[in-house]
Amino acid sequence: MVKEKRDYDAVVIGSGPNGLAAAILMQQQGLSVLLIEAKDEIGGGLRTKELTLPGFKHDVCSAIHPLAAASPFLKTLPLVNYGLEYIYPDIDAAHPLEHAHPAVLCRDISKTAHHLGADEPAYLKLMTQVTKNWPLIDTDILGPLHFPEHPLALASFGLDAIKPATMLAKMFKTKQAKALLAGMAAHSMQPLSNMATSAIALVLMAAGHLQGWPIPKGGSNAIANGLASYFVSIGGKIETNTYVSSLDQLPSAHAILFDVTPKQLLQIAGHKFSTVYKWQLERYRYGMGVFKIDWALDAAIPFTAEDCRKAGTVHIGNTLNEIRDAEQQTWTGKHPDKPFVLLAQQSLFDHTRAPEGKHTAWAYCHVPNGSTKDMTTAIEKQIERYAPGFREVVLARHTMNTVDMQEYNPNYIGGDINGGVLDLGQLFTRPALRLSPYKTSQKGLYICSASTPPGGGVHGMCGYHAAKRALKDIFDIAVPGLKASAHTNP
Repeated sequence: MVKEKRDYDAVVIGSGPNGLAAAILMQQQGLSVLLIEAKDEIGGGLRTKELTLPGFKHDVCSAIHPLAAASPFLKTLPLVNYGLEYIYPDIDAAHPLEHAHPAVLCRDISKTAHHLGADEPAYLKLMTQVTKNWPLIDTDILGPLHFPEHPLALASFGLDAIKPATMLAKMFKTKQAKALLAGMAAHSMQPLSNMATSAIALVLMAAGHLQGWPIPKGGSNAIANGLASYFVSIGGKIETNTYVSSLDQLPSAHAILFDVTPKQLLQIAGHKFSTVYKWQLERYRYGMGVFKIDWALDAAIPFTAEDCRKAGTVHIGNTLNEIRDAEQQTWTGKHPDKPFVLLAQQSLFDHTRAPEGKHTAWAYCHVPNGSTKDMTTAIEKQIERYAPGFREVVLARHTMNTVDMQEYNPNYIGGDINGGVLDLGQLFTRPALRLSPYKTSQKGLYICSASTPPGGGVHGMCGYHAAKRALKDIFDIAVPGLKASAHTNP
């Protein structure tokens, strides 16, 4: 244990889910921890604001949270005692198709499979094994590369997960099953022909079957507020309105953890790093950006398919081939006429989100990194394909291009909400090839953002693993692993 006196044992920069998770784990060990946030409120991607009209609450970035509900670390925290309440839609996700019934993802794996017709046996075979093994492998999947506790279970998952989504889709016959897989895999924000894009799809579908795709009552900020309130309750300190651009701004501490991407880390502490480590951070790759729209609506979205009117999330992109082509075009710097659209309908299930009788909707599509093109028309045309008359219920809209996204959260470089490309080259070695991806070349400095394994998503596991590494290195505190016993269904 370190002995010399410092202002704090640890300082965490950035209060997104990973920064909050890192701060909580270190505070839980009896250390003194300061969490610093640049904005006037904590949360990072977990903020909710009235972006359109008074009384309409919109999630500024993240909206639906399958990985928060499935997070091995977040599930150990008593967040329900700090105001966090999850609402579970009737259908987790729906995927409409032209001239065919939609595919759906439900908590019930049998119900999901039944909707896939001829592919019912194939889907059951694939996902029953994944969900059965999930409690044994979740901390391996949502963590850095290491020898797993259950290697056979992880190998079983990996054989399918390593495949490109376009290849795994060949096990299916129906357009519904192929489209469902494609929509899930498109969350990876890369071409569906890339290796390991199936992993993203399998994780999201497993989370749906085991935990659901919940909506935080009142807005995504409820997750951040719950985490922050718990952190303060155990002795942590939070400082807002403090943008850190230099190490000289910080109080003395034995460990500093950065919930930032390599770009900001270099700006703040690059002069402390070795030449090789700086070179690796400078080569770090950022991926596609997003163009986002929030709507205030006079009525619910008039989807033709009933299942879409019951879903918290709707994947709009039609067939696997259409989604594949749109994502490939975006990857090569183009703006597809028919982009893949991720849409959320929180107000259907959370009546605190809009005035009585009114609704909100949230959606984004992928665009080239740094794009400033207005994709409003393209997105709304996609919605109109499956919900004729949608534009007639729009009362107001709020848009954010990639520049706006980065201004909102500096971690979204060029609009990349995943903290960097999640392809095979950066899946486990992000942000640099090291024995521990969380350790920088300077003792006492760590990176805990989505630019480390396991990457983007509201799960806090990047922060958890970085804090666990810092606790061992600096304070000689070994944190026990997260056990399957903590994994309970809501």
